[in-house]
Order: sequence, then C-alpha cells, then structure tokens
Amino acid sequence: MLKQGLNPYLPSWEYVPDGEPYVFNNRVYVYGSHDRFNGYVYCLNDYVCWSAPVNDLSNWNYEGVIYKRTDIQNNEDCDSCLYAPDVTIGPDGRYYLYYVDSKRSIVSVAVCDTPAGKYEFYGYVHYSDGAILGEREGDEPQFDPGVLTEGDKTYLYTGFCAIGDKSRSGAMATVLGSDMLTIIEEPVIIAPSEPYSKGSGYEGHEFFEAPSIRKRGDTYYFIYSSIVMHELCYATSKHPTKGFEYKGVIVSNNDIHISSYKPAEKPMYYGGNNHGSIVEIDQKWYIFYHRHTNGTNFSRQGCMEQIQILEDGIIPQVEMTSCGPNNGPLKGFGEYPAYLACNLFCKDESMYTDCTGAWMDKQFPKITQDGRDGDEEVGYIANMKLSATAGFKYFDCKGIKRIKIKVRGYCQGDFEVKTSWNGPALGTIRVGFSNVWKEYSSDITIPDGIQSLYFTYNGDGSASLASFKLE
Repeated sequence: MLKQGLNPYLPSWEYVPDGEPYVFNNRVYVYGSHDRFNGYVYCLNDYVCWSAPVNDLSNWNYEGVIYKRTDIQNNEDCDSCLYAPDVTIGPDGRYYLYYVDSKRSIVSVAVCDTPAGKYEFYGYVHYSDGAILGEREGDEPQFDPGVLTEGDKTYLYTGFCAIGDKSRSGAMATVLGSDMLTIIEEPVIIAPSEPYSKGSGYEGHEFFEAPSIRKRGDTYYFIYSSIVMHELCYATSKHPTKGFEYKGVIVSNNDIHISSYKPAEKPMYYGGNNHGSIVEIDQKWYIFYHRHTNGTNFSRQGCMEQIQILEDGIIPQVEMTSCGPNNGPLKGFGEYPAYLACNLFCKDESMYTDCTGAWMDKQFPKITQDGRDGDEEVGYIANMKLSATAGFKYFDCKGIKRIKIKVRGYCQGDFEVKTSWNGPALGTIRVGFSNVWKEYSSDITIPDGIQSLYFTYNGDGSASLASFKLE
C-alpha cells in the first residue's frame, strides 16, 4: 500500500469514533470513544489517543491508553463504558478530559500534564453548592461533553435529545470557572430538540447528540449530530452561549444531500450515528467524523475530509472519500485495500446500518476483518452478492491498462469495473470459488484524469474483496 493519507485515517483494525481533533505543539491529537471490533454495544474499550504531525496526515502514531474504564469511579467490573469525550487546556496549562460514562448522566473530569499521557480522575462538574450537574432537581441528563476554554472560563456543551422526547429541551451550554469543575453560569439551551424547534430554523435538523464547539476568528461554530443521525450539522454565533443560528450540513456518513455525482437523497453507504468536529491543520480546515463497519452500529471508524470555509463563514457539505487526509487524489497506480471504500451499497437500498437480524438476513456488503478485536488484521469487504458495489474516490489516473483484484469466497461471477456508480462497465474480471485469497486480473483501460473507481459483483454466491491493483 502506498504511503498516503487514507480514509479511515487510522489502521483498519482500529475503531475510534466520535473524534475530537486538536493541534497541540505541531501535532494533531484525536480523542474519541473506543469501539470494539465485533462489539455488542458502543464504546467497550478504554480511551486511547492517536497523533500525527501537522504536515503528514498519513503518519499516525499510537499514543497508547490514556484512560481506562476502571478509572471510572466504582467501575472495577467495567460495567460502565466510556462514552464520547473531549479535551481542553485549562488556565494552568494542563489538559482536562471531560466524559460521561454509560451508567450516569453526569460529567466527569480527568487531568494530565501532557496531551496523551495517563489522565487521572479529577472530579465532577458541579454547582457552587456542591450539587453535581445532572443530579439536581430540574437538571436535564448530561451526555457527550464538548468543551472550549477562553481565559478563566470553560464553556461546556452537553445533551442528548431523541425525537418526541419533551423532557429534553436541546443542547445545553454551561460555563465553568477556573477550577474547570465549578459552574459559574447555569445551563442554557442553545439549539432546540425536535419537540421545541418550530420557527427556530433548525426544523428537520434539530439537535440529537454529539455537541462540539470550535472558534474561528470571532465566530463560534457549534457542530452536532441532528435527529437524522447520519449528518453532522453546524450553527454559528458571535457569543458562546446564545444566538446560534442553524447554517447547514458539513458531512453525512451515507452522503445524503450530495448531488454532485448521484441523486441527492440516494444513500451511498450504510450510515448511522455520527460525531466529530472541525479543526485547522497546517492552514487547511477538516471535518472529522465516523463511519460504520461490520454490519453493525458498534464497530465505528474515524474518517476525515478537507472542508472549505467561505468568506461568509458557510461550510459547503463535502463528500465521503477514500482520500480525505491526502489533500488531493490518491496515486493512480499500485495496490489499495478494499476497506478504503467510501461508497458501499447494493440494489436493496438502506440509509442506515442496522444491527437487527432482519438487516443481517439481507446480507448487505460490509467492511470487516478476520481475527478478534486488537488483532492487526487488514480489513476487507465481505458479503458482496449480486449487485453489491464498492466505490473508491479519488485517483489521479494515467496510463492504467490492467486491474488486478484479490477475492475469496463461495462465488462464481464477474466484477465490473466502472468510473461512476451507474456508468458503463469498462471491463470485467472473472472470479471463482476459493477458500483463500486469489488474485484475478483483466486488461481494462481507465481514462486518464481524476477518477472514481467502482467494483460491482454480478454472479452467484458471495464474494469477499480484499484489494485491487492498478497497473
């Protein structure tokens, strides 16, 4: 595999969703929850951290475990999981990790002297009288903390609001003092939940979860997951706790709303919940988000795309790609693993990944891996039955005359090679039954220029696709 910036940006055997990216000392650090491959619920693993130099987003380094599930108070049996966290630098220069665990609707805080060292429990966010936020009468449950520190104040954003739940008003903003724990301004609602959105401008994109906050110039960007789950939306204001106006969608993990290469409402991946944020890296802006793998909601992987922020502050929605961290197309030669697919679908459309038996019975294609969680096994696409299509974007093609693929499985048929999801086949590659990975090839001319590549299986049985090679 060529050393380039790829999506997902971490190794295919790593499952870190809910990414909150920051630049500290010329390195990008990503904090998130930590799913388990083939897990049965969200966030089963300890918090880990990965980092990369700002000038090389292909070179991610594993910083190790920064906080264990057993570091949760009274959680020696790991009965509670670590949900999506966020990190900020306090007035004292230390790094503060804010999180909510799966058994309590309160915000806990851990602290460390370095961005990716061992964090130690510090305390709970509380009112001046000592009452814990989320436990006082009238408090709404706390979830998915996002934080921003300016001077001696830290702005804390929290919330989870399902459709129709009138007990949840929307995303909350709470102001903390210099000790990073004590509330100095009580929670206010900055973005409405679905029952309270009429006339707000948020209709159809009301707050669901995943609040995150960034500041660019004098403008605060509030990033969140809407009630349709697959999209990350944003609202802006000149003030951190009021006046946020809905502006649009930044990214969708099934490419809904994108009409540049397909109908706007056609799903091109099996989507699900989404969580992430924006960050400036080496004078370019990116959105971090996650995708779903393994045919479930519980094995999510981080992806990133470069975004444009226009002069008026608007962020046009971006496509999911295989080359987001690369600042341009991938090289149009060499071998690429199939887990880089940014489009994955079949004739039976589904907007969402669904862990129920009914969804699995249809045997939709899925990105998966061999082995167990933690095994450094390269991912591949399984369950490629009749009409299953894997798409990869983008490649700078020049002089490609032959394509090879690695396939295994109980299958007998052909892979069509196309440069658009519904375009004509430029050629076919015949494949057959094999218990091991076998390489098949065909002479196929790909037009020169920036191209997408799509592989559609037509035949009997179920194929697994490991990689393709451009020659």
